[in-house]
Amino acid sequence: MARHSTREHAQSHPPLQHNGWLTLPGIKHRPSPNFDERPEGIDISLLVIHNISLPPGEFGTDCPARLFVNELDFDEHPWFEQIRGLKVSSHFLIEREGTVTQFVSCNDRAWHAGVSMFNQRSACNNFSIGIELEGTDDLPYTDAQYEQLGKLTVILKTQYPLTAVRGHCHIAPARKTDPGRAFDWDRYAELGSWQACQLPSST
Repeated sequence: MARHSTREHAQSHPPLQHNGWLTLPGIKHRPSPNFDERPEGIDISLLVIHNISLPPGEFGTDCPARLFVNELDFDEHPWFEQIRGLKVSSHFLIEREGTVTQFVSCNDRAWHAGVSMFNQRSACNNFSIGIELEGTDDLPYTDAQYEQLGKLTVILKTQYPLTAVRGHCHIAPARKTDPGRAFDWDRYAELGSWQACQLPSST
């Protein structure tokens, strides 16, 4: 019932503007310079779930957000030497307590997937929206994160022709493991109103 109400509200009062920015109370905007235009005529059909923590395993540092807007001090922690100069972004970040920040318009191409493949199509950034969860592969994600991820997914599905969702690990298996074994795909599928055929086959 709650899921239906959320979808109904999203349709009658679209929280995503034509420019691709989410305009719900509590949603932060922190525009990233790390984006470009999608190829002309591309349908935005794939949602990609990631995780991130900087330094690895540490939460509440604001480092992921600062990385996405090119404000991370790479001298702040020895581990950051491994990503010095990295220019990446995501459309959204959901922190442990449920705060949602948008960095790139959903209409634009965020730099989140890298070298990737889905259904014989390469360069998933072209046709996907990326959502980062503050977390690691092995630590459970929070109730607040699942709640916000579900709400965000329902909103995005009313505005874009999303037909599938995958983890970063599914589109770049040689390089990536996120969102990891700690991510509850069944729980998320229910919250996000995904059909079984739209989910990774391993769930």
